[in-house]
Amino acid sequence: MRFKILVGSLLLALVVLAMPAPSYAGIIFSVGIAPPPLPVYEQPLCPGEGYIWTPGYWAYNDDGGYFWVPGTWVLVPEPEFLWTPAWWGWNDGFFVFHEGYWGPHVGFYGGINYGFGYGGFGYEGGYWRDRVFFYNRSVNNVTNVTNVYNKTVIVNNVRNVSYNGGEGGINARPNAEQEQAAREQHVRPTSVQTQHVERASSNRQLFESTNHGRPPIAATVKPAEFEGRGVVQARAAGPSYRPATARTASPSSGAGAPRPESAPRPETRTAIHPSQLPPMQRSTPNTGNPKLDQRYQQDQQKMQAKQEQERQSLQRKQDQEHQRLEQSRASEPQRQAVEQRHQQQTQQLEQRHTQQQQKFEQKQQEAKPKR
Repeated sequence: MRFKILVGSLLLALVVLAMPAPSYAGIIFSVGIAPPPLPVYEQPLCPGEGYIWTPGYWAYNDDGGYFWVPGTWVLVPEPEFLWTPAWWGWNDGFFVFHEGYWGPHVGFYGGINYGFGYGGFGYEGGYWRDRVFFYNRSVNNVTNVTNVYNKTVIVNNVRNVSYNGGEGGINARPNAEQEQAAREQHVRPTSVQTQHVERASSNRQLFESTNHGRPPIAATVKPAEFEGRGVVQARAAGPSYRPATARTASPSSGAGAPRPESAPRPETRTAIHPSQLPPMQRSTPNTGNPKLDQRYQQDQQKMQAKQEQERQSLQRKQDQEHQRLEQSRASEPQRQAVEQRHQQQTQQLEQRHTQQQQKFEQKQQEAKPKR
């Protein structure tokens, strides 16, 4: 099962330099349905020193739609590092997923209030001093560590909204400090975090289509441990929860902009890779001449078989480039450039195949007897 995550615009790339991939390294998805609101859940007990809370979020899978990636405590890959959560943002007609990352400072994560110290900007759940992490007990469930303090955290933004921009989204933009953090050296999610996402994607109970915004595994003590006493269930779906059919993307680019009730709500989906293209449409020859129709049908099958081979060939080529990016640990701007090129290649392929189909259908129309 492969995840595809959408790469944002170049401007957003300069703001957030760590791209996710539900397993996902460099794979992209454009989604025309807004992610569900964040569920209501409690944080499990911190397992020990050196662990930092990574909040849960909705990921997307083309086989089943949105699924919940439980919040979990993760062992820091390197002292002095902090976690910038993943987030969804509205961009030119679709929702863009930005992967979380490790780094010396917390960057922009859409202004999303994930709770537990992640109130929308920065992190109030703890800090590093002399390579030791100190936990804020006012927002973290910690009882078995000695490096603790208490600081009241006041959060003014909306809770449970899970995306930035668009209709109903958080209206937040990165400040200068967050833009600076975006230019720092980042570390992608660890292998256990990747395993955590992969396991979530294979659990049908975590898909919105099954849990309706209230996942039975909302949080875990450690990554990929979905059973036992350390599992926390969601107490409720987000207060503003609506079914996916009621959350199609708004054509408005402004946050919270109203949409006329009479306007249609089509899903907007931009293919980045050939595997995301819709199935090829096949026309039924009807010239009035059975023999000629049969010949046209055979010609159409040959044409579409060739088109399918071209799709698969381009997909293999792009997959190989993804693998090389992973092996070389390419930077985010490099990944962005590759994905932009992939999108252009895919669009050009689709346009060429559409023109071929149109010419084929025109040829059939010209073959019909004139009345």
